[in-house]
Amino acid sequence: MFQPRLSYALLIAIAGLMCISAGCSSLWGKKDEDESDAALRELMKSPPPPDLVREAAVSQGLYMIQTDGVGAVEQLAGTGGPADPSFYRDELIAEMQRHDIPDPNNFLESKSNALVRVRALIPPGARRGDPIDLKVLAPKESQVSDLGGGWLLDTRLRRQIQTSRRVSKGSVHSGVVLAIGAGPVVTRASHQPGDDIANRIEGNVISGGRVQESRKLGLVLRPGYQHVKISSALAEAVSKRFYFFDGSTRRGVATAKEDDLIDVELHPRYRDNVYRYMEVVRAIGVEPESTKTQARLIQLADMLAQPSTSADAALQLEAMGEGAVPTLIEGVKSTNPEVRFYAAEALAYLDRDEAISPLEHAIRSEAAFRLPALIALQGLKSYESLEALKRLLHEPSLETRYGAFVSIRRRRDGKPQLGGQSLGSFWLYRVPSSGPPAVVISLRESPEVVVFGDVPTLQLEKFLRGPAGILVQADETEGIKISRFEIGKDDQRVRVSNKVADTIVGLSQVGAGYGEVIEILRMAKDTDALKAQLAVDPLPRSQRKYYRDLTDATQDDDE
Repeated sequence: MFQPRLSYALLIAIAGLMCISAGCSSLWGKKDEDESDAALRELMKSPPPPDLVREAAVSQGLYMIQTDGVGAVEQLAGTGGPADPSFYRDELIAEMQRHDIPDPNNFLESKSNALVRVRALIPPGARRGDPIDLKVLAPKESQVSDLGGGWLLDTRLRRQIQTSRRVSKGSVHSGVVLAIGAGPVVTRASHQPGDDIANRIEGNVISGGRVQESRKLGLVLRPGYQHVKISSALAEAVSKRFYFFDGSTRRGVATAKEDDLIDVELHPRYRDNVYRYMEVVRAIGVEPESTKTQARLIQLADMLAQPSTSADAALQLEAMGEGAVPTLIEGVKSTNPEVRFYAAEALAYLDRDEAISPLEHAIRSEAAFRLPALIALQGLKSYESLEALKRLLHEPSLETRYGAFVSIRRRRDGKPQLGGQSLGSFWLYRVPSSGPPAVVISLRESPEVVVFGDVPTLQLEKFLRGPAGILVQADETEGIKISRFEIGKDDQRVRVSNKVADTIVGLSQVGAGYGEVIEILRMAKDTDALKAQLAVDPLPRSQRKYYRDLTDATQDDDE
């Protein structure tokens, strides 16, 4: 009968246990036991707690997640085509078979359809159901000539890891479905002139994706602080500052999961600025409020008054909460624009209306502060903050006007006041403004055309031959006649005024989609038929640098 042999190490361990139970001291003496106990006590000893969370922990989850998939675009006007055998075709056919789509090979051979690669970026703090933009591209293995006017069918996007340089079956590993998307494709050719084929086989599905899994945020403790007591102390400090109410129960946002990891839920006030939220979380003081708190407030007030340290001081004061409000209110009275802005920004996230006036001023006067000030202002729930954003719609700077418009649209109480008109696949907004007339088209977040100012018009000398059989021409009454001719369908005709907004409505009445409207507006601008400014996403840019000594000369703006 087979008898398993005991390993030498196991025999030694058994002998040691027998020796200990018998009181043996030949292998381990009292000195060794004392040294072992001392080492264990040292191991269990908690390091001293830090003053601020950021001294002990770094943020986790503040990165974009790239997701990819293979999808199909249909409803093309003969500009699709079969995809050559490839990894992408195999993947799409397998996906179609999983969802019981009959005869996928025949579907992919039609010139009305096209195989496309689809990509989306999921931002930090995203929740299930959040909309995201999609990018689509017909791969080089296909015979597609134009994706314009097409519709992306339901596509599942996953995080993918490529295990070899060559894309082939088995070289790409996919995870769970992180996003699902569908919708109308707007190609680059609609807003970029030229005959480059790449412009017609690449495009966006604006806000066409939906996040399927909420993303987590967290804090990772540095090696010197990885201890259960420190982890619990940091979580307690964060939860004391930020919390929810589940019915009548108060629940903190932070939970210590391990000795080196703390889960952090996103507080609703910071939905529009996840990065700031984690910076504020890390600026929270760990020590409970005490007699030292007043001394710290005095120190931070001195820091806030100095432009070089005002940004960090404002973060720490915001992290302290309501107790720091008087100090920040003093800060917004400063004559220094940098001090005044940082104090106002912190006050806005503490839901104080004292922030409104200095933020409005910063948006008007300092390009470097424009974007963060707009984000801070849009999150304030008061009617006065909405009125401040509406006043900014009259500024000469188009990026200020459109930035204020977007901030209003994002608010629950703001979009109804904009008076938007749904035109099927996109929105049209007519915004009264004393600024120069302008037409804005959006390629991110929301498919929309925004017409600013004194009723821009089209002054056509001849006609515009647009995509999809659309013809735009002037009539004898200085109006606009729009026609659409499609094979196998009745001709469509409509007459409208020469106002840009009315022309856009007329285009939608003959079946023009968002991409086709954009292309006709671009053609009108290229032929000087549209006198007003035409801009694509003229939003304030992030991470502009503020120069303290050369403010007037270095603020990059379109004014």
